[in-house]
Amino acid sequence: MARQPYRFPQARIPERGSGVFRLTVRNAMAHRDSEMKEECLREDLKFYFMSPCEKYRARRQIPWKLGLQILKIVMVTTQLVRFGLSNQLVVAFKEDNTVAFKHLFLKGYSGTDEDDYSCSVYTQEDAYESIFFAINQYHQLKDITLGTLGYGENEDNRIGLKVCKQHYKKGTMFPSNETLNIDNDVELDCVQLDLQDLSKKPPDWKNSSFFRLEFYRLLQVEISFHLKGIDLQTIHSRELPDCYVFQNTIIFDNKAHSGKIKIYFDSDAKIEECKDLNIFGSTQKNAQYVLVFDAFVIVICLASLILCTRSIVLALRLRKRFLNFFLEKYKRPVCDTDQWEFINGWYVLVIISDLMTIIGSILKMEIKAKNLTNYDLCSIFLGTSTLLVWVGVIRYLGYFQAYNVLILTMQASLPKVLRFCACAGMIYLGYTFCGWIVLGPYHDKQKSILVWLFSRLYLYSFISLFIYMILSLFIALITDSYDTIKKFQQNGFPETDLQEFLKECSSKEEYQKESSAFLSCICCRRRKRSDDHLIPIS
Repeated sequence: MARQPYRFPQARIPERGSGVFRLTVRNAMAHRDSEMKEECLREDLKFYFMSPCEKYRARRQIPWKLGLQILKIVMVTTQLVRFGLSNQLVVAFKEDNTVAFKHLFLKGYSGTDEDDYSCSVYTQEDAYESIFFAINQYHQLKDITLGTLGYGENEDNRIGLKVCKQHYKKGTMFPSNETLNIDNDVELDCVQLDLQDLSKKPPDWKNSSFFRLEFYRLLQVEISFHLKGIDLQTIHSRELPDCYVFQNTIIFDNKAHSGKIKIYFDSDAKIEECKDLNIFGSTQKNAQYVLVFDAFVIVICLASLILCTRSIVLALRLRKRFLNFFLEKYKRPVCDTDQWEFINGWYVLVIISDLMTIIGSILKMEIKAKNLTNYDLCSIFLGTSTLLVWVGVIRYLGYFQAYNVLILTMQASLPKVLRFCACAGMIYLGYTFCGWIVLGPYHDKQKSILVWLFSRLYLYSFISLFIYMILSLFIALITDSYDTIKKFQQNGFPETDLQEFLKECSSKEEYQKESSAFLSCICCRRRKRSDDHLIPIS
C-alpha cells in the first residue's frame, strides 16, 4: 500500500456561534476600537499643536484667528492714535487754562513755578495786595480774559468766590523775650463774596474785620471759585466741543511762620455735557463716521473673543480626553507640566485684550456722543488693550526657530530674574533709606565734612555694587538660560509624557505600512531635524 503523507494537526477554529468565537471577536473589536481611539486622540493632539500654516496645509482650515489678530492690530492701533490725538486737545486745553489762570489771579507771577508752589510774598503789604488782586481780577474777569470763560456756581449754587482763613484760636508771642503763649486749636472762618460784594474797592475790604489778619496766628488763607469754559479748538478737528468747569483754589500758606508765605494755585477741570449745542457744517457727519469705525472695532474684537473662547473650550475637552486615556492605559495621572500645555496663555491674553478693547470702545463712543466725559478710564482700557495686542504678536514669531529661541529664553529666565530682583531690591531699598536720611533734602550737606566723606563712600559703593556686580549677575542669568536652550535644541529637550505619546506615532510608521494618507501627512509626518526639539506652541 502506498504510504499516506503525515498531516500536522490543525488548530481548531471555533465554530461560528460558539461562546469562544464571540469572545474572540469581541476582544478583537475592542482592541481595534482602542487603537482607533488612540490614533484619533493622537491626530487631534498633533493638530492642536500645529501652527496656523500647518493646519491650513493639513486640513485646509483657514486661520481665522490669525487673520482677525492681524486686522485687529491695525484697527485697534488706528483707534488708539485717533483717540490720543483727540485727548491731546483736552489735555492741552486744561494746561493752557491753568497757565492763564495763574497769570490772571496771581500778582507778580513770573511764568515759572518756584519748586512746588507758584510764587511767594515776604511782607504784610504784599500779602494783602496779592489777596485783593485775586479778588479784583475775578470781579473783572469778563473784561480782561482772552478765553471763553464765565462765572460758575459753587457747591452752594451761588455765583462768586469763597474766602476762608485758618488761624490759631488765640495767643501772644514776644520773640525778643523768647516768650510764646498760644492755643494750638485751629479756627476756620469763611466768607462768601457775591458779585455785588465784589464791586467794593480793596481799601473797603481791608477795613473789614474779616481781612484784618494777625499773621503770627495765621496759618493759611484760601480763595476758591468756579469758572466755566468751552473748548472751541475741537471744531477745527471736526469734533463737537466740550464744556468745562474749572474749580480753582489759591492758597496762601503761612504754616511755617518763617517770614515767607508760599502761594499755591490748583485748578481741577471737569468736563460736563453741554446743554445746548447748535453747530452747522460737517462736524456731526464726521462724528458719525468715527462711531461707525468704533462699532466695527467692537465687532472685530467680539469675533476674536468668540473664536479664542471656543479654542480654549475645545482645548479643555481635548485635555480631558488625554487625561482619561492616559489614566486608563498607563494607570497613572499626567504630570502638571503636560496639563498646562493645553492652557494656551496667548488665548487668555487675547481674550483679556478683546474685553478691554470692547469696554474702551464703548466708553469712547459715549465720549464722542458727549454722554460721558471719563477720558482717563477710557485711556486706561484702550492703552492696556493695545499693549496686550502687540505683545500677542510674539506668539506668531515663536513659530520661527530663530525667534523661538529668544521666546524660550525669556520664558526660562523669567523665574530666575524675578527671584534675583527680589534679592537685589532689598539691597536697593537699604541704599534708598540710608541715602534719604543722610543725603536727603532735610540735611544740611554744605557745612559738614563728615557728610561729604560719607557721600563719596555711599556713591562709590553703590556704583561698584550695582553696576559691576549686580548688573553682571543679571546678565549672567539670562545668558545661562540662553545657553541652556541652545544646548537643548542641539541635544533635545527633556521629554514629557505628552511629547513621548506624540512621538509614538513616528515610531509606529516604520512598522505599519498600511496607513491612510491623512495619518501619514499629519499624525506621522516627520519634522526636519532643526525642528525636532522645539517645544510645541499652540
